[in-house]
Amino acid sequence: MLKKIPVEDLRLGMHLHELCGSWLDHPFWKTRFVLADAAELKKVQTCGVKEAWIDVSKGRDVDAPRAEAAPATDPAPAAVAPVAAAPTARQSIDDELQRAAGLVNAARSAVSSLFSEARMGKALDAEKCRPLVDEIASSVWRNPGAIVSLARLKTHDDYTYMHSMAVCALMVSLARQLGMDEAQAREAGIAGLLHDMGKAMMPLAVLNKPGKLTDAEFDVMKTHPQRGFDLLQEGRGVGPLVLDVCLHHHERPDGKGYPDGLAGDALSRVARMGAVCDVYDAITSNRPYKNGWDPAESIAQMASWVQNQQFDGQIFQAFVKSLGIYPIGSLVRMRSGRLAVVVEQNERSLTAPRVKVFFSTRSNMPIRPELIDLSSSLCQDAIAGRESNRHWHFPHLDELWAGAETLRKIGRG
Repeated sequence: MLKKIPVEDLRLGMHLHELCGSWLDHPFWKTRFVLADAAELKKVQTCGVKEAWIDVSKGRDVDAPRAEAAPATDPAPAAVAPVAAAPTARQSIDDELQRAAGLVNAARSAVSSLFSEARMGKALDAEKCRPLVDEIASSVWRNPGAIVSLARLKTHDDYTYMHSMAVCALMVSLARQLGMDEAQAREAGIAGLLHDMGKAMMPLAVLNKPGKLTDAEFDVMKTHPQRGFDLLQEGRGVGPLVLDVCLHHHERPDGKGYPDGLAGDALSRVARMGAVCDVYDAITSNRPYKNGWDPAESIAQMASWVQNQQFDGQIFQAFVKSLGIYPIGSLVRMRSGRLAVVVEQNERSLTAPRVKVFFSTRSNMPIRPELIDLSSSLCQDAIAGRESNRHWHFPHLDELWAGAETLRKIGRG
């Protein structure tokens, strides 16, 4: 049974189901857990949120006069479903980065072959893609930050192939955050892997143009969802969910997308998922005509686009919870005046990841890199805000979070 109570009435042993208010108003990555730590309880009570839902069937109850019982007809107040149980044990980010590096290389080769075969007119067999998607999904379940972050490190030459792999990993991670089961998450991954197959039918001069497209060229590129849909329909083993994402990942809730101008409820949940994952990877990746944005900068920009109905708000909320407000690789300024790069997310706090400080803005000099867990009760520092490497031009930012050996494995060292 769910009850809504003032946060000052929360006690240790209660099962926190949901904090009332915007997900940006509080520092918790997820809110469905038993309050077992006094410091954690204090953080909830001082984060600015006034009320919370508790589940008395899973934890300590509170006196009835101080609680408001959830109406029987009222659905659970969470906008985002609980994270689906991972079928594999969680690995440290360092261990999974090493494993994911090999997978990135294999995926790059596999997707490149897939596009080459499509250009030559060979029918696509989606079943052949499932082992690769299974490997990507397993990596996401072991530690979602590893392969999602490595897939962002593309060159101009392999953008099209790596973008497909990146969206696959992002779709699996988002599906997991939305509470989809293992089979559904893997199907979402296949949709992500194949969503841009229509680009195999685009003129290479347009696809790889090192500059902004003309209106005529953009009109050609806008045909890639339909071309991909037609291509996948001619193949084998492609389900309706995959076809839907391929055709509609450029649609928008406000009806201003393409190719069909769908709006509102006409857009499926998986198409909305595909739109968010596709845009995030596109704007964080280096392209022939521009460098990618910082991950945290991209999240902030996309949040503003939600207000314009470019994305589904609840889907985007879940997406941010799967990556963090400051995703791995983000450059941040600390309250101490130091600069740091985010190296791993904290499962319970969106604003307290593990970071590596490496530069002092007070002395304007590098400092010895130091790994800090911002969620630790002993930590005296915190993130003050985002920074952009377009201003600082640090040449080895990726090496700080991924490690030189990992970058060499994927050909970025």
